[in-house]
Amino acid sequence: MKRVNPKSLIAALVVAVSAALPAAAQEASGPILFTNVNVFDGVNEALIKNANVVVTDNLITSVSTEPLSVAGGRVIDGNGRTLMPGLIDSHQHLSQGGLTQADLYSGNLYYIGIAQSKFAYGALMRGLTSVRDPAGDSLGLKRAIDEGLVPGPRIIASGPGIGPTNGHGDFRFPYSGHRRFDHVGVDPGRRANLTYTVDGEAEVLAATREVLRQGANFIKIMAGGGVGSELDPIDSKQMTPEEMRAAVQATADWNTYVGAHAYTSEAVRRAIDAGVKVIEHGQMIDEETMEYAVEKGIWFTSQYLVFAIDVPAFSEASKRKQKIVMQDTEHFFEMAKKYKAKLAFGTDLVLGTDPMLQTKELVVRKKWFSPYEILVQGTSRGGELIALSGPRNPYPGKLGVIEEGAYADLLLVDGNPLENIDLIGDPEKNFVIIMKDGQIYKNTLK
Repeated sequence: MKRVNPKSLIAALVVAVSAALPAAAQEASGPILFTNVNVFDGVNEALIKNANVVVTDNLITSVSTEPLSVAGGRVIDGNGRTLMPGLIDSHQHLSQGGLTQADLYSGNLYYIGIAQSKFAYGALMRGLTSVRDPAGDSLGLKRAIDEGLVPGPRIIASGPGIGPTNGHGDFRFPYSGHRRFDHVGVDPGRRANLTYTVDGEAEVLAATREVLRQGANFIKIMAGGGVGSELDPIDSKQMTPEEMRAAVQATADWNTYVGAHAYTSEAVRRAIDAGVKVIEHGQMIDEETMEYAVEKGIWFTSQYLVFAIDVPAFSEASKRKQKIVMQDTEHFFEMAKKYKAKLAFGTDLVLGTDPMLQTKELVVRKKWFSPYEILVQGTSRGGELIALSGPRNPYPGKLGVIEEGAYADLLLVDGNPLENIDLIGDPEKNFVIIMKDGQIYKNTLK
């Protein structure tokens, strides 16, 4: 029997969920003028007071403190509220959204596609107008959103993660057969196009090129032990320098970059030396390695909250590893602050976690960062990271900022998050307007 590509199933069938979701964007017949707003532009700490912002089609076309008008358009009085860029989650696995572990690894593929779509819509309604997905197949979902079949955030996707036998992306059961030594079927990671388990430079090259062929915007490799993967030790190093360099070379030939899953100093240094540009965790590194990473211009999409909460899908072994990482996470954020690391906002809220915690990741960072620093991590810094994909960036305009020519991804906040970052933690109450690509998806103004 011919095996159907799960990606094509998701792309074809995710449209079915549109009937079950709330109404999509509110169409506007002309430009939209926001008046009487205080603008946080994503870059500067000082608000632009009493500003006017014009959105035409999907772009911001004017930001001014002078009176403006739009012919035949729509005027929205912000009444002194804060207008800011939409939030960018730089580490969220949309491909796992709303699913149990059993569903993800053995469930019906049609159901998986619809559950992903519902989760993505929820992310948008929490103010996440862009999501960077490092590992997992959200490529079909991305296409459905970009084509307007279903509402959701912009997706910048790595496609399936790439890692070795016994690594973080090897989701086989403990005594499952190995493809080289036993007659076995497709492993769970391949079934839903979540991961490629490969060994040696030739297989890494082939997998990297295949994932890029599927439309990935960047590549994610597994350089060290994981938490959610039960069988690999957290201190393990998982790809050889030669394997990592093979992935980096193939990705550079495609004019984009590699991000690496790694926690420890040893795994992080090996990845950096191989040419990786983004470390997707890194919480267990020492101070010397942090200095080295900053010197090399490395990005981090590290998280706090997912290590501080109960994750229902985690086994006891995974929960023990979760606590090990948590022991070093506070020190990591202290170092990130001290050395001015390129730290973006990422959540990694995996299977079974409460999606409403997504923006609370920003709130808990107030222990180390000012509200301004936190908001930059969640807006313009995420936009810079997205732009790192170069010509493979599916959204070549500016993201995470409010300036002329940038994409019109905007939030109107009831209050000033530069004074009270807690406002971001309750998007249902405090985000009165959510706009993505010039379309309004939420408006609770009377």
